[in-house]
Amino acid sequence: MTDTRRQPPTYWFDGSAPPWPARLLSGVYAGAVATRAALYRKGVFRSRHPGKPVLVVGNLIAGGSGKTPLTIAIVERLRAAGWTPGVASRGYGRARANVPRWVDAGTETALGGDEPVLIARRTGARVRVDRDRVAAARALIDAGCDIVVCDDGLQHYRLARDVEIEVIDGRRRYGNRRALPAGPMREPPERGDRCDFRVVNLGGEEQQEAAFGEWSMHLRAQDAVPLHGHRGAPLSAFAGQRVHAVAGIGDPERFFAMLRGLDIAVVPHAFPDHYRYRAEDLQFGSDLPVLMTEKDAVKCAGFQGERCYSVPIRAELPEAFWVALLDRLKR
Repeated sequence: MTDTRRQPPTYWFDGSAPPWPARLLSGVYAGAVATRAALYRKGVFRSRHPGKPVLVVGNLIAGGSGKTPLTIAIVERLRAAGWTPGVASRGYGRARANVPRWVDAGTETALGGDEPVLIARRTGARVRVDRDRVAAARALIDAGCDIVVCDDGLQHYRLARDVEIEVIDGRRRYGNRRALPAGPMREPPERGDRCDFRVVNLGGEEQQEAAFGEWSMHLRAQDAVPLHGHRGAPLSAFAGQRVHAVAGIGDPERFFAMLRGLDIAVVPHAFPDHYRYRAEDLQFGSDLPVLMTEKDAVKCAGFQGERCYSVPIRAELPEAFWVALLDRLKR
């Protein structure tokens, strides 16, 4: 069963023609984006730098492409290299979005946003959510961070940055390559050429390869963790049986395919990205285990459900990528 509420239009990715109103608005949107970018390039609009290195992780399409697992991996690698990273985020979908807030492992997702809370729990780094990414970066530096990792900020030109990383969905790529709302593009595909690194999220697909000039990223599922309890279970324990699979991310099918690749019979339940769950959303009428993404699990931890499990993901990239990234930061 798939929940179709607020899912991306099918014509973004299936090759069908967008309706004419969407095509008309797409031209208006593309013109506005180009004008804004030109005003920043010419100095009419000014970018602000917080005084310490800024690394931005983002994408060019609306919806998820694997930014959060990569952000977590970057924070962990920077800390191992001697940096004190902090994470700046808008905190999409949170209540009172105009109020800046520090986010930690105990922050409610309704207040901090699902992705910032997940990053705080996984990394223990300082996380600041603020619509004004410049203010967030300055707050992190004042708190003792010596590098700012901006989760989803390629289009936030007001914050000057030292390194840009574009994350590309290896399965969907740029879809029909049209600007919103006729297609998924926030900016033209050519914008990626100006990024320092282009990382392609290949999920768990070993047979796929990144193109020339791109870095491959594979997502590895870890042991399933019960929402209530502390002992994890290897995903192999679910092989050969049916499970309810819950994913409220940009591309739910990627999560379902990962589970199927482990010989797990999936009953899929796709929800919109950043969906706010209620307890009844997880009542499926059958007593099967429920496996969900870690991003969904942080919003469901308060629900009763002994058969609900979170499936953490670890991002793996070539060692040469980390060498090149750290070298770029040194320079």
